[in-house]
Amino acid sequence: MTTGPVLHVRDVGLGDVATVGGKGASLGELLRAGIRVPTGFAVTTAAFRRTVEHLTVHGGSVPARVAALDPADAEGLAAATAEIRAVLESAPPPDEVAGAVAAAYAALCDECGDPDLPVAVRSSATSEDSAEASFAGLQDTYLWVHGAASVLEHVRRCWASLYSVESVTYRLRRGIPETDLGMAVVVQRMVGARSSGVMFTRSPRSGDKSVIAIDASWGLGSAVVSGDVTPDSFVVSKVTGEIKRTVATKTRWHRPDPSGAGVVETDVPGELQDEPSISDEEIAELVATARQVEAHYGCPQDIEWAVDDTGAVFLLQSRPETVWAEKDRARKAAPTARPFDHVFHLLGGTRPSQG
Repeated sequence: MTTGPVLHVRDVGLGDVATVGGKGASLGELLRAGIRVPTGFAVTTAAFRRTVEHLTVHGGSVPARVAALDPADAEGLAAATAEIRAVLESAPPPDEVAGAVAAAYAALCDECGDPDLPVAVRSSATSEDSAEASFAGLQDTYLWVHGAASVLEHVRRCWASLYSVESVTYRLRRGIPETDLGMAVVVQRMVGARSSGVMFTRSPRSGDKSVIAIDASWGLGSAVVSGDVTPDSFVVSKVTGEIKRTVATKTRWHRPDPSGAGVVETDVPGELQDEPSISDEEIAELVATARQVEAHYGCPQDIEWAVDDTGAVFLLQSRPETVWAEKDRARKAAPTARPFDHVFHLLGGTRPSQG
Protein backbone atom coordinates (compact mmCIF):
# COMPACT_ATOMS: atom_id res chain seq x y z
CA MET A 1 0.00 0.00 0.00
CA THR A 2 1.34 3.44 -0.95
CA THR A 3 1.64 5.86 1.97
CA GLY A 4 0.35 9.39 1.46
CA PRO A 5 2.38 12.53 2.21
CA VAL A 6 0.61 13.27 5.51
CA LEU A 7 -1.12 11.36 8.34
CA HIS A 8 -2.96 12.68 11.41
CA VAL A 9 -1.19 11.67 14.64
CA ARG A 10 -4.38 9.99 15.91
CA ASP A 11 -4.07 7.51 13.03
CA VAL A 12 -0.57 6.22 13.90
CA GLY A 13 1.11 4.21 16.64
CA LEU A 14 4.33 2.40 17.48
CA GLY A 15 3.95 0.15 14.48
CA ASP A 16 4.31 3.14 12.17
CA VAL A 17 7.91 4.19 12.91
CA ALA A 18 8.95 3.52 9.31
CA THR A 19 6.22 5.89 8.12
CA VAL A 20 6.19 8.73 10.67
CA GLY A 21 9.50 8.32 12.52
CA GLY A 22 10.13 7.66 16.19
CA LYS A 23 8.64 10.89 17.49
CA GLY A 24 5.49 10.71 15.36
CA ALA A 25 4.87 7.05 16.23
CA SER A 26 5.33 7.71 19.95
CA LEU A 27 2.95 10.68 19.93
CA GLY A 28 0.26 8.62 18.21
CA GLU A 29 0.83 5.78 20.68
CA LEU A 30 0.47 8.20 23.62
CA LEU A 31 -2.87 9.37 22.23
CA ARG A 32 -4.02 5.76 21.94
CA ALA A 33 -3.03 5.23 25.58
CA GLY A 34 -5.26 8.11 26.67
CA ILE A 35 -2.47 10.61 27.32
CA ARG A 36 -3.11 14.31 26.61
CA VAL A 37 -0.97 15.22 23.57
CA PRO A 38 -1.25 18.35 21.36
CA THR A 39 -3.07 17.48 18.15
CA GLY A 40 -1.26 17.54 14.83
CA PHE A 41 -0.15 15.64 11.75
CA ALA A 42 2.99 13.98 10.40
CA VAL A 43 4.61 14.64 7.05
CA THR A 44 5.59 11.06 6.22
CA THR A 45 8.88 9.50 5.22
CA ALA A 46 7.28 8.86 1.82
CA ALA A 47 7.06 12.64 1.29
CA PHE A 48 10.71 12.98 2.28
CA ARG A 49 11.82 10.22 -0.09
CA ARG A 50 9.76 11.57 -3.00
CA THR A 51 11.55 14.87 -2.54
CA VAL A 52 15.06 13.50 -2.03
CA GLU A 53 15.04 10.78 -4.71
CA HIS A 54 15.27 13.36 -7.51
CA LEU A 55 18.07 15.37 -5.89
CA THR A 56 21.70 14.93 -6.82
CA VAL A 57 24.96 16.17 -5.33
CA HIS A 58 28.00 16.09 -7.63
CA GLY A 59 25.99 13.92 -10.00
CA GLY A 60 25.22 11.25 -7.41
CA SER A 61 22.35 10.50 -5.04
CA VAL A 62 22.28 12.00 -1.54
CA PRO A 63 22.54 8.59 0.25
CA ALA A 64 25.54 7.60 -1.88
CA ARG A 65 27.26 10.92 -1.16
CA VAL A 66 26.81 10.46 2.61
CA ALA A 67 27.87 6.80 2.60
CA ALA A 68 31.16 7.75 0.94
CA LEU A 69 32.13 10.22 3.68
CA ASP A 70 34.83 9.57 6.27
CA PRO A 71 33.65 10.36 9.83
CA ALA A 72 37.25 11.23 10.77
CA ASP A 73 37.51 13.89 8.05
CA ALA A 74 35.97 16.89 9.84
CA GLU A 75 36.65 19.37 7.04
CA GLY A 76 35.27 17.08 4.33
CA LEU A 77 32.19 16.29 6.41
CA ALA A 78 31.45 19.96 7.05
CA ALA A 79 31.70 20.88 3.36
CA ALA A 80 29.65 17.91 2.11
CA THR A 81 26.86 18.22 4.68
CA ALA A 82 26.54 21.98 4.10
CA GLU A 83 26.14 21.33 0.38
CA ILE A 84 23.50 18.64 0.92
CA ARG A 85 21.52 20.83 3.31
CA ALA A 86 21.59 23.75 0.88
CA VAL A 87 20.23 21.55 -1.92
CA LEU A 88 17.42 20.18 0.30
CA GLU A 89 16.39 23.58 1.63
CA SER A 90 16.28 25.18 -1.81
CA ALA A 91 14.70 22.36 -3.85
CA PRO A 92 10.90 22.66 -4.00
CA PRO A 93 9.10 19.43 -3.01
CA PRO A 94 6.77 17.75 -5.52
CA ASP A 95 3.42 19.53 -5.94
CA GLU A 96 1.52 16.67 -4.31
CA VAL A 97 3.67 16.94 -1.19
CA ALA A 98 3.39 20.73 -0.96
CA GLY A 99 -0.36 20.58 -1.52
CA ALA A 100 -0.88 17.86 1.09
CA VAL A 101 1.07 19.80 3.75
CA ALA A 102 -0.91 22.99 3.04
CA ALA A 103 -4.22 21.09 3.20
CA ALA A 104 -3.25 19.33 6.44
CA TYR A 105 -2.27 22.64 8.07
CA ALA A 106 -5.60 24.20 6.99
CA ALA A 107 -7.47 21.22 8.47
CA LEU A 108 -5.50 21.56 11.72
CA CYS A 109 -6.40 25.26 11.88
CA ASP A 110 -10.08 24.33 11.47
CA GLU A 111 -9.78 21.61 14.12
CA CYS A 112 -8.32 24.09 16.62
CA GLY A 113 -10.49 27.06 15.62
CA ASP A 114 -7.58 29.33 14.71
CA PRO A 115 -7.01 30.35 11.04
CA ASP A 116 -3.38 31.25 11.81
CA LEU A 117 -2.61 28.45 14.26
CA PRO A 118 0.90 28.51 15.78
CA VAL A 119 2.55 25.11 15.49
CA ALA A 120 5.73 23.28 16.40
CA VAL A 121 7.51 21.70 13.42
CA ARG A 122 9.60 18.81 14.73
CA SER A 123 11.97 16.36 13.04
CA SER A 124 11.09 12.67 13.44
CA ALA A 125 13.74 10.34 12.01
CA THR A 126 13.03 6.63 11.66
CA SER A 127 16.10 5.65 13.70
CA GLU A 128 15.59 8.07 16.57
CA ASP A 129 14.09 7.45 20.00
CA SER A 130 14.76 3.72 20.07
CA ALA A 131 16.10 1.89 23.11
CA GLU A 132 19.36 1.15 21.27
CA ALA A 133 20.06 4.54 19.72
CA SER A 134 18.79 8.02 20.40
CA PHE A 135 18.96 10.82 17.84
CA ALA A 136 17.57 13.24 20.41
CA GLY A 137 18.83 16.76 19.74
CA LEU A 138 20.55 15.88 16.46
CA GLN A 139 17.72 17.10 14.22
CA ASP A 140 15.89 20.41 14.25
CA THR A 141 12.71 21.59 15.95
CA TYR A 142 11.03 24.93 15.22
CA LEU A 143 8.50 26.56 17.53
CA TRP A 144 5.68 29.03 17.02
CA VAL A 145 5.50 28.70 13.23
CA HIS A 146 2.51 30.37 11.49
CA GLY A 147 1.01 29.89 8.02
CA ALA A 148 1.12 27.12 5.41
CA ALA A 149 4.09 28.55 3.48
CA SER A 150 6.16 28.88 6.65
CA VAL A 151 5.20 25.36 7.78
CA LEU A 152 6.42 23.92 4.47
CA GLU A 153 9.65 25.94 4.66
CA HIS A 154 10.34 24.56 8.14
CA VAL A 155 9.49 21.02 7.07
CA ARG A 156 12.27 21.35 4.48
CA ARG A 157 14.63 22.66 7.16
CA CYS A 158 13.85 19.61 9.28
CA TRP A 159 14.60 17.34 6.31
CA ALA A 160 17.89 19.17 5.80
CA SER A 161 18.84 18.77 9.48
CA LEU A 162 19.12 15.03 8.89
CA TYR A 163 22.36 15.99 7.13
CA SER A 164 23.93 18.11 9.86
CA VAL A 165 27.55 17.29 10.69
CA GLU A 166 26.52 15.86 14.05
CA SER A 167 23.76 13.66 12.66
CA VAL A 168 25.80 12.31 9.74
CA THR A 169 28.82 11.64 11.99
CA TYR A 170 26.59 9.79 14.47
CA ARG A 171 25.19 7.55 11.74
CA LEU A 172 28.55 6.85 10.12
CA ARG A 173 30.18 5.92 13.42
CA ARG A 174 27.31 3.65 14.42
CA GLY A 175 27.13 2.06 10.99
CA ILE A 176 23.50 3.06 10.35
CA PRO A 177 22.89 2.61 6.59
CA GLU A 178 21.57 5.63 4.72
CA THR A 179 19.27 3.33 2.75
CA ASP A 180 17.50 2.38 6.01
CA LEU A 181 16.96 6.00 6.97
CA GLY A 182 13.91 8.19 6.57
CA MET A 183 12.80 11.55 7.93
CA ALA A 184 9.25 12.38 8.89
CA VAL A 185 8.22 15.73 10.35
CA VAL A 186 5.59 16.25 13.06
CA VAL A 187 3.49 19.43 12.94
CA GLN A 188 1.66 20.02 16.24
CA ARG A 189 -0.46 22.73 17.81
CA MET A 190 1.72 24.81 20.10
CA VAL A 191 0.94 24.63 23.78
CA GLY A 192 0.98 28.10 25.34
CA ALA A 193 3.29 26.79 28.06
CA ARG A 194 3.21 28.55 31.39
CA SER A 195 5.75 25.99 32.62
CA SER A 196 7.51 23.06 31.00
CA GLY A 197 10.43 20.71 31.23
CA VAL A 198 11.55 17.10 31.17
CA MET A 199 11.09 14.10 33.43
CA PHE A 200 12.64 10.65 33.73
CA THR A 201 10.97 7.59 35.21
CA ARG A 202 14.33 6.56 36.70
CA SER A 203 16.96 8.84 38.16
CA PRO A 204 19.24 10.21 35.39
CA ARG A 205 21.99 10.57 38.01
CA SER A 206 21.92 7.20 39.79
CA GLY A 207 19.70 5.02 37.63
CA ASP A 208 17.33 4.45 40.57
CA LYS A 209 14.07 3.07 39.17
CA SER A 210 12.09 3.85 42.34
CA VAL A 211 11.91 7.60 41.64
CA ILE A 212 10.65 10.01 39.00
CA ALA A 213 12.92 13.01 38.37
CA ILE A 214 11.30 16.22 37.09
CA ASP A 215 13.10 19.34 35.84
CA ALA A 216 10.82 22.36 35.40
CA SER A 217 11.04 26.03 34.52
CA TRP A 218 8.88 28.92 33.38
CA GLY A 219 7.92 29.27 29.71
CA LEU A 220 8.72 26.94 26.84
CA GLY A 221 10.68 23.74 27.38
CA SER A 222 13.37 24.76 24.91
CA ALA A 223 15.01 26.75 27.73
CA VAL A 224 15.42 23.57 29.81
CA VAL A 225 16.43 21.29 26.94
CA SER A 226 19.03 23.77 25.65
CA GLY A 227 20.49 24.40 29.11
CA ASP A 228 19.74 28.13 29.00
CA VAL A 229 18.23 28.00 32.50
CA THR A 230 18.93 26.14 35.73
CA PRO A 231 15.56 24.46 36.31
CA ASP A 232 13.69 23.54 39.45
CA SER A 233 14.27 19.90 40.39
CA PHE A 234 11.72 17.56 41.96
CA VAL A 235 12.59 13.92 42.75
CA VAL A 236 9.47 11.94 43.65
CA SER A 237 9.47 8.50 45.26
CA LYS A 238 7.25 6.00 43.42
CA VAL A 239 6.87 4.13 46.73
CA THR A 240 6.02 6.85 49.26
CA GLY A 241 5.22 9.87 47.10
CA GLU A 242 7.80 11.91 49.04
CA ILE A 243 9.13 14.92 47.06
CA LYS A 244 12.70 16.20 47.31
CA ARG A 245 12.65 19.78 46.04
CA THR A 246 15.32 22.12 44.75
CA VAL A 247 13.86 25.45 43.64
CA ALA A 248 16.35 27.33 41.45
CA THR A 249 16.62 31.02 40.64
CA LYS A 250 15.29 31.09 37.08
CA THR A 251 16.39 34.31 35.41
CA ARG A 252 15.66 33.54 31.72
CA TRP A 253 12.75 32.01 29.84
CA HIS A 254 11.72 31.28 26.27
CA ARG A 255 8.49 32.90 25.13
CA PRO A 256 6.68 33.43 21.80
CA ASP A 257 8.06 36.42 19.89
CA PRO A 258 5.39 39.17 20.08
CA SER A 259 5.93 39.77 16.35
CA GLY A 260 4.88 36.16 15.68
CA ALA A 261 8.30 35.17 14.36
CA GLY A 262 9.34 32.21 16.47
CA VAL A 263 10.66 32.33 20.03
CA VAL A 264 12.65 34.88 22.04
CA GLU A 265 14.66 34.58 25.24
CA THR A 266 13.91 37.28 27.83
CA ASP A 267 14.21 37.93 31.57
CA VAL A 268 11.82 36.16 33.92
CA PRO A 269 9.82 38.72 35.98
CA GLY A 270 11.47 39.22 39.35
CA GLU A 271 8.50 37.97 41.37
CA LEU A 272 8.65 34.57 39.58
CA GLN A 273 12.38 33.93 39.58
CA ASP A 274 12.54 32.17 42.96
CA GLU A 275 9.04 30.67 42.88
CA PRO A 276 8.42 26.98 42.09
CA SER A 277 7.41 26.74 38.42
CA ILE A 278 4.89 23.93 39.08
CA SER A 279 2.52 23.26 41.97
CA ASP A 280 2.25 20.10 44.08
CA GLU A 281 -0.98 19.25 42.24
CA GLU A 282 0.80 19.55 38.88
CA ILE A 283 3.70 17.44 40.17
CA ALA A 284 1.18 14.77 41.22
CA GLU A 285 -0.42 14.77 37.76
CA LEU A 286 2.96 14.61 36.03
CA VAL A 287 4.01 11.67 38.19
CA ALA A 288 0.74 9.81 37.57
CA THR A 289 1.08 10.41 33.82
CA ALA A 290 4.73 9.32 33.80
CA ARG A 291 3.86 6.08 35.59
CA GLN A 292 1.07 5.42 33.10
CA VAL A 293 3.43 5.96 30.16
CA GLU A 294 6.17 3.77 31.68
CA ALA A 295 3.66 0.98 32.28
CA HIS A 296 2.35 1.30 28.72
CA TYR A 297 5.82 1.03 27.16
CA GLY A 298 7.25 -1.40 29.70
CA CYS A 299 10.54 0.45 30.21
CA PRO A 300 11.85 3.68 31.80
CA GLN A 301 11.01 6.81 29.80
CA ASP A 302 12.54 10.20 28.97
CA ILE A 303 9.59 12.60 28.68
CA GLU A 304 9.07 16.22 27.58
CA TRP A 305 5.99 17.98 28.98
CA ALA A 306 4.25 21.33 29.28
CA VAL A 307 1.60 22.88 31.52
CA ASP A 308 -0.60 25.55 29.93
CA ASP A 309 -2.14 28.62 31.57
CA THR A 310 -5.17 26.59 32.71
CA GLY A 311 -2.98 24.03 34.51
CA ALA A 312 -3.58 21.29 31.90
CA VAL A 313 -0.64 18.90 31.54
CA PHE A 314 0.45 17.87 28.02
CA LEU A 315 3.12 15.39 26.98
CA LEU A 316 5.15 16.58 24.00
CA GLN A 317 7.34 13.50 23.61
CA SER A 318 8.25 10.23 25.28
CA ARG A 319 11.13 7.97 24.34
CA PRO A 320 13.01 5.12 26.04
CA GLU A 321 15.67 6.26 28.49
CA THR A 322 19.00 5.26 26.91
CA VAL A 323 21.92 6.16 29.21
CA TRP A 324 21.16 3.74 32.05
CA ALA A 325 19.57 1.22 29.66
CA GLU A 326 22.92 0.95 27.84
CA LYS A 327 24.75 0.50 31.16
CA ASP A 328 22.28 -2.24 32.12
CA ARG A 329 22.85 -4.04 28.80
CA ALA A 330 26.63 -3.79 29.16
CA ARG A 331 26.40 -5.17 32.70
CA LYS A 332 24.32 -8.14 31.57
CA ALA A 333 26.63 -8.83 28.63
CA ALA A 334 29.81 -8.86 30.76
CA PRO A 335 30.96 -12.31 31.96
CA THR A 336 30.27 -12.84 35.64
CA ALA A 337 33.25 -13.95 37.73
CA ARG A 338 32.52 -16.87 40.05
CA PRO A 339 33.97 -17.22 43.56
CA PHE A 340 37.65 -18.28 43.63
CA ASP A 341 38.07 -17.92 39.83
CA HIS A 342 41.07 -15.68 40.53
CA VAL A 343 42.70 -18.46 42.61
CA PHE A 344 42.48 -20.98 39.76
CA HIS A 345 43.90 -18.34 37.41
CA LEU A 346 46.88 -17.66 39.67
CA LEU A 347 47.57 -21.38 39.95
CA GLY A 348 47.68 -21.63 36.17
CA GLY A 349 44.68 -23.90 35.98
CA THR A 350 41.07 -23.69 34.94
CA ARG A 351 38.06 -24.09 37.11
CA PRO A 352 36.05 -27.28 36.61
CA SER A 353 32.80 -26.62 34.82
CA GLN A 354 29.62 -26.71 36.86
CA GLY A 355 26.42 -28.46 35.95
